Amino acid sequence: MSFAIKHGLFRLNIIDHHAVLGVSLDAEPKQIRLRYLKIAQKLHPDKCRSDTATIKPAGQILSKLVNPAYEQLSRKNTFAEHQLILTQIGKRLAGVENREKISVKSPLAQELLTAGDSVELIYPKLLKKLADEQYKSLAQVVKEIEAISELNLVYLMLKSDRLINRNNTPAVNKAIAKKTIVAQPQPKITQASPASDTTAKVEEPTKESRIAMFINRAQQYISKGEFDRAIQELRDALRIDPNHATTHAVIGRAYLHQKQLKMANIHIDKAWKVEPHNQIVMESKKAYDKLAQIANKSKTSNPGSGANADQNHKPANSGFFNGFFGTKKK
Repeated sequence: MSFAIKHGLFRLNIIDHHAVLGVSLDAEPKQIRLRYLKIAQKLHPDKCRSDTATIKPAGQILSKLVNPAYEQLSRKNTFAEHQLILTQIGKRLAGVENREKISVKSPLAQELLTAGDSVELIYPKLLKKLADEQYKSLAQVVKEIEAISELNLVYLMLKSDRLINRNNTPAVNKAIAKKTIVAQPQPKITQASPASDTTAKVEEPTKESRIAMFINRAQQYISKGEFDRAIQELRDALRIDPNHATTHAVIGRAYLHQKQLKMANIHIDKAWKVEPHNQIVMESKKAYDKLAQIANKSKTSNPGSGANADQNHKPANSGFFNGFFGTKKK
């Protein structure tokens, strides 16, 4: 059985492990593992025993595609290396000129090309459509992987393009920011010498200010109830600083709004370990502890209905998120 995959990221001489497993480029380790187990179970010889014609191709797909992909994404060092490669490719693909050179044949990848600012919301929905069909027909597995990889390529390109546009200031780009320019009402400037008071030097955004931009956008999405978008902004902030306590606390609260207690616990616990005296961290932990206590009581008093009780309970009003950066850390 031939495994020559020629489209999507594979066309750039990159093995798209995420496409092989049918998981998002933003997938958490737990999601990757669950998806792998589902595929491995479907392709296991015991499952194919009733149809002898599928035993051999199923075994080949499992051993030559699925297992190696999971091995790469399940190890911290190889996963980090792969993510770095994807980031570099995304930067190369970003920009109108490169976008015009990219051709995709998958209808869903073409649809994603027109997503605009909704790319982070549309991508997982389109991916799910392909992943649901990916291993139903072993003869179509390669084509399905190619379609998913094309979707991943478009997502990586558009997302990198958006990140670059976010990080550039409206008046000057990073290359120009290092030079002396005519003074404009820009934040974070240092005054020039008295002899040339008509000029000023613009400083590049600091790491903290870049993170603040992501959190502020997330705050706006949260106030509108658009929690998926808020979480995406906060994930981008964590790429800048994976140990940023405030970001972990806010993403934890966003997950609380979605009633995802496990994900909320992961991020709030991380924030608590990094900066337990941060006011935002303390408030988020308090909110989580309250909901967790309610969920545990519900399970104890009425076994089997705890999940429903958790879903019927709404977290505190999103007004909590107002004015993050107007207060000092305690």
